[in-house]
Amino acid sequence: TTTTTTTTTTTQNASAKTKRTTTIVMSALFDLNSFITTLLFFICACTYVKMKAPSLIERKNGSSSGFVKSIFWKSARIGERLSPYVSLGCLIMAWRTFFYA
Repeated sequence: TTTTTTTTTTTQNASAKTKRTTTIVMSALFDLNSFITTLLFFICACTYVKMKAPSLIERKNGSSSGFVKSIFWKSARIGERLSPYVSLGCLIMAWRTFFYA
């Protein structure tokens, strides 16, 4: 998720007004609420993919198949083992998003 902030600056010259608009885009990594929401979504998505197509994420016997695939595997493992806590976190973040955003 990204947050866009628009700042409008008006300057007066001797003959005309000039209007300049600057757009600042914030990444989800710099806002704690958005970062936690993105992290929970990533964990839930990895767990869902592992349940539907285990061959995409599951490790072979002791082989390391790359850094990116290991991140997906670890996220799916967190989603499997800590599913009550992950679902509680999703509910809390949904509540905050709907009622306090």
